[in-house]
Amino acid sequence: MVSERLYKRWINGLWAGERIAADLVSPDFVGHWPTRDVHGPAELQAIVDETRAALKELLFVVEVGPIIDGDIVAARWIATGATGTGPARYTGNDMLRISSGRIAEYWTGTSRA
Repeated sequence: MVSERLYKRWINGLWAGERIAADLVSPDFVGHWPTRDVHGPAELQAIVDETRAALKELLFVVEVGPIIDGDIVAARWIATGATGTGPARYTGNDMLRISSGRIAEYWTGTSRA
């Protein structure tokens, strides 16, 4: 299934450090973070790079999903990494809207665990 493969590349490729945002998302991509919106592949790649710079050894484990309903993909994950002050653990949810084989829109909710 295209949506499931796309999500796996999203979480296990892009967020693992592969520079593939331009391959995964549409040119008019919009990502909705709690404090800001991110537009287009370049801004997405920048926020991923920024996150990975702040959290060394960043690793995501998908806890639930991906759950697919039409053009919507949802999943729950746990992320671990290391900051300058020690280990960090986060939990979060992803919801993505797929259009024409690419991620067109993204919503996330994340909290420190």
